[in-house]
Amino acid sequence: MSDASNSTDIAIIGAGPVGLFAVFEAGMLGLKSHVIDALGMVGGQCSALYPEKPIFDIPAHPQIAGQDLIDQLAKQAAPFEPTYHLGQQVTKLEKRDDGRFTLTTSTGTVIDAGAVVIAAGCGAFGPNKPPMDGLDDYEDSGGVQYYVKRRADFAGKKVVIAGGGDSAVDWALSLHDVAEKVMVVHRRPKFRAAPDSSTKLQALAEAGKIEMVIPYQLKGLRGENGVLSHVVVATLKGEERELEADHLLPFFGLAMELGPIADWGLNVDKNHIGVTQATMETSVPGIFAIGDIAHYEHKLKLILSGFAEGASAIHAARSYLFPDKEFHFEYSTTTGVPNE
Repeated sequence: MSDASNSTDIAIIGAGPVGLFAVFEAGMLGLKSHVIDALGMVGGQCSALYPEKPIFDIPAHPQIAGQDLIDQLAKQAAPFEPTYHLGQQVTKLEKRDDGRFTLTTSTGTVIDAGAVVIAAGCGAFGPNKPPMDGLDDYEDSGGVQYYVKRRADFAGKKVVIAGGGDSAVDWALSLHDVAEKVMVVHRRPKFRAAPDSSTKLQALAEAGKIEMVIPYQLKGLRGENGVLSHVVVATLKGEERELEADHLLPFFGLAMELGPIADWGLNVDKNHIGVTQATMETSVPGIFAIGDIAHYEHKLKLILSGFAEGASAIHAARSYLFPDKEFHFEYSTTTGVPNE
């Protein structure tokens, strides 16, 4: 059992956009939340991977940057005074005889919760790194980066972007008017990105604003004392080029793993947790899953779907916490925001 300060109605695992909205939903029902996330900040992938990338399918926002969305969600949750446990991972989850849960984190924090909502995206994530020697040396200096935190960091720089998916193409489009030069390395002319983005990339290449380095793959790095100066690329035939560069941005996707979540006795299949769609409850009563980690038939992996799932889960969690209490649904326009 945790100390009283870490006793809460809802423990939310994951501080991404869906987890933050669940805090708001819980607060509107008078439920207190503790939020745990392995990252040292709130925001999940929005903050870690694409803080400045525009998102176009958030209702009432024709366009909003990833970090701006997180800032607004955190502001929306703030009146309910959630407790955040950041930079730590839930390593142990136990259901007690009284129906409540004890969560233990990697830093030794113990939380007593009436219900648990897992909003952990696809679990712990990290970049798929290219198989190149010396990456570590240039990672420390910022010569090799796997995420773009601020476009301004690349102003006036020579940037090599490697990859053929949405992230590679989107950041090439975003950085071409900030960086001194943007070079895109890909092993073939066809890209896996959205067709509209691929068309824009080709147009910029034809206009001489982006250099397409095709068909090449990453081979090596050159520099001194951890400061990158060149990226070496090669064709399948062994033909090499050295690209003068200040930064290499390899975008080869993310490595996802559930981590300890896989050992909690839930209905897990291919890094996803099966739930009952109406309540978002897992195979363990009192534990709910929302967002990308949750799976049900015809699931849509969209942030807006996660918001609706969060509302369903929190209402179901309230019924789990207070099974003998009758509740009447009310709109926020009627109740307002408590503590505002």
